[in-house]
Amino acid sequence: MTTWSSTSQSCWVPWVPPGGAMNIQKPYGTRFPPNLHQEQFDLNGVYKTGDLIIGGIFHINFEATAPGLSFTSKPEQWKCKSLEVSIFQRLQTMLFAIAEINRDQTLLPNITLGYRVYDNCVKLPVALRAATALIGGLDNDFTDSGCSGPPPVVAIVGDPLSSHSIAISRILSLFQMPLVSYSASCSCLSNKIEYPTFFRTVPSDAFQVKAMVQIIKHYGWTWVGAIASDDDYGQYALRAFQEEIKTFGCISFIETVTTMNDNRRVFQIVDTIQQSTAKVIVVFSAEAELLSLVKEIVHQNITGRQWIASEAWSTSAVFATKENFGSFGGTIGIAIRRGEIQDLESFLYQIRPKFDLNNNLLLQFWEKIFDCHFQETTIKTNTTLSSVMQTECTGLEDIQTIHTTYNDVSELRIAYNVYKAVYALAHALHDLMSCQNGKGPFENNECADIKNMQPYQLLHYLKSVNFTNRLGERVSFDENGDAPAIYDIVNWQMTNNGSVKIKTIGLFDESASAGKEVFLDEESIFWSTESRTVPESICSKRCLPGTRRANRKGQPVCCFDCIPCAEGEISYKIDSSECFKCPIDFWSNSVRNHCILKEIEFLSYEDAMGITLTTVASVGSFISVGVLAIFIYHRNTPVVRANNSELSFLLLISLTLCFLCALCFIGKPSDLNCMLRHVMFGISFVLCISCILVKTIVVIMAFRATLPGNNTMKWFSVSKQRGTVFFFTFIQSIICIIWLASAPPYPYKNTKYQNAIIIIECDVGSSAGFGCLLGYIGLLACICFLLAFLARNLPDSFNEAKFITFSMLIFCAVWITFIPAYISSPGKHTVAVEIFAILASSFGLLFAIFAPKCYIILLKPEQNTKKTLMGRGTNEK
Repeated sequence: MTTWSSTSQSCWVPWVPPGGAMNIQKPYGTRFPPNLHQEQFDLNGVYKTGDLIIGGIFHINFEATAPGLSFTSKPEQWKCKSLEVSIFQRLQTMLFAIAEINRDQTLLPNITLGYRVYDNCVKLPVALRAATALIGGLDNDFTDSGCSGPPPVVAIVGDPLSSHSIAISRILSLFQMPLVSYSASCSCLSNKIEYPTFFRTVPSDAFQVKAMVQIIKHYGWTWVGAIASDDDYGQYALRAFQEEIKTFGCISFIETVTTMNDNRRVFQIVDTIQQSTAKVIVVFSAEAELLSLVKEIVHQNITGRQWIASEAWSTSAVFATKENFGSFGGTIGIAIRRGEIQDLESFLYQIRPKFDLNNNLLLQFWEKIFDCHFQETTIKTNTTLSSVMQTECTGLEDIQTIHTTYNDVSELRIAYNVYKAVYALAHALHDLMSCQNGKGPFENNECADIKNMQPYQLLHYLKSVNFTNRLGERVSFDENGDAPAIYDIVNWQMTNNGSVKIKTIGLFDESASAGKEVFLDEESIFWSTESRTVPESICSKRCLPGTRRANRKGQPVCCFDCIPCAEGEISYKIDSSECFKCPIDFWSNSVRNHCILKEIEFLSYEDAMGITLTTVASVGSFISVGVLAIFIYHRNTPVVRANNSELSFLLLISLTLCFLCALCFIGKPSDLNCMLRHVMFGISFVLCISCILVKTIVVIMAFRATLPGNNTMKWFSVSKQRGTVFFFTFIQSIICIIWLASAPPYPYKNTKYQNAIIIIECDVGSSAGFGCLLGYIGLLACICFLLAFLARNLPDSFNEAKFITFSMLIFCAVWITFIPAYISSPGKHTVAVEIFAILASSFGLLFAIFAPKCYIILLKPEQNTKKTLMGRGTNEK
């Protein structure tokens, strides 16, 4: 374990041979003989001495060959290849920042910063070797003057990968050494309990996921695929993405890309992408893990997908190429904020190769960019040559004639984070050396000695770093060691010259007000669809108002069918999960998205049926009045005077009332109308039937009075006949009064028969009262019919009993057939049936009883004599 101490008499110090050797601990004051070098790591790096050394870890080479592990012989070192010049620019940015700080007389005066930077080859074993080498230092980092002095490196800038940073940070936390990453964005690294010495100038993935989700939500993409690397960076981001998107959408598929670039796994992922209906795919991965997948997608010409890129590859010059544009054009990505670093471009052109194993990365870069090789170093560096036919490098090549992503400073994003990380460390060191004696933050108010500082002391000042850099941006860390969450939103677009441009089309700022964190310049976005419009990525189309969502069994909630709302129910929102019943007086419209007032139905005077029935009722009443006028005019004739003319007049008046009471059933029911129609109906018909009943009784008594010795008629005089009629009518009146007093009829909105229509009708209130009213009428009608039937064979002069029998037969037949017709008729037809029964029975009584008499009075006046009637009676005998 590596420690630094100046207080013990015998201290243990780490020792690493040139290039980063394995640590061999020795007591303080003991000199190592040169032949004690047991092992060393062959690491690619750059180095420059200084008063304080800042370490760095970058992924310069993208491929590495693992040594054989049979252990039958000594394993070889890892061999790295495929140097990426755009990544080398980031390393050079660190060197530029250190050089710039050394020239600044106001920042760390009289202190010269040096650096030692290693390549991790995108492999964790190599990254751990690099970290160990930086912690342990080199043999020339230590002297025999004691254990005083700073550690081999005061802090490390890196590692760019989250999984590497997790492992390295756990090691560095043992020594309280700061690790400031410029690209490791896994949200797990915000845990200060597990990673107390970790800081970063890139925002946490927790905010990146929020930015992605807000973009997806903005465009209504509810059906998306997700691909993530199988490291901590990808898996933590994927879990956060799943939690965020489930509030409004679903994930069609989840695939994991391995760091080993397994071809079988790549084919499986490509097959999943082709089969999925999701047109939007979110990818959380670094460049190295995606290389094989991107190549296969382009090879199989998979197009029509909208890619959402995480910051680890959204600005990748490796992927944003003309060859890949057919499949990945229009990619929208979350990118680290772009910065402009003054004089960086000229510094990049100043690079020169150095024939020094501590700076072998410079040689590899030179060989890569000029496609040549140095004869002296091909055997000594841990890289493999791509071709033995390469031109030999001289070291005098002119780099200004080469235009690559190395010298392109238009898109400084991760490089800008590197720049900020170095300056953050420099400001922390400056604050440390600016401490006033007696006012220090450490024990006994002491200050740290920058010449003999310990890593934990630098950590104290790094936590409170807060400054504005030369670009005007504030650099600071929150309590979790995270940088402020601000991202650029970028879009891959093709330029006129055929190159791919990564254009900034928006911004995400976590500090903005709620709902305004994302800004998009939508007119500047390039969409890869054929129509160049926003793509659609949904499992099921949205359910319009008037329908509801019904989830498909065994499928995610985003996959559903749209079921129309039932009658009387509506949904007024898009994607409504349920339909709502309309209030009782309302009904759904034809598209089931709005409740409208139900159609109110009643038998009115305006519709055809109402007009017809009104006309018939009026005609009936006019006929009754006309007959009454005829009878009054001919009141002294034998036909009228026969069988009590007063009863005939009263019967005609009651029939007139029967016709007129039918009009009470037409029109919108009201409280008064409902009571009036039933009372008029009950009393007028009882009055009518009472008159007929008395006339029938009179006929029978009159016949018996003609028999010798019979004096019956004196007991049933005219006044008693009149009294009998009014007595029967009075009973009906009492029934009506009791009914109206206890439970009178009232208007009732009937919605049982037709849901979409409100039938306004009169509820009888008390069924018993209504039953008594009808029962009483029926009782009188039955008695009348029975008596008339018994008197039907009386002599011709008293044959009115025949007509009464016929009229009562019609009356009973009408009201018996009325019952089923009334029950089965819907809506206003119910009332029409009732009116028809009233009119039919009234016309039956009117014509059956009075038509023969009117015939004689008007057409056969010569027969309207007592002699004729009596003669007919004699002849009858």
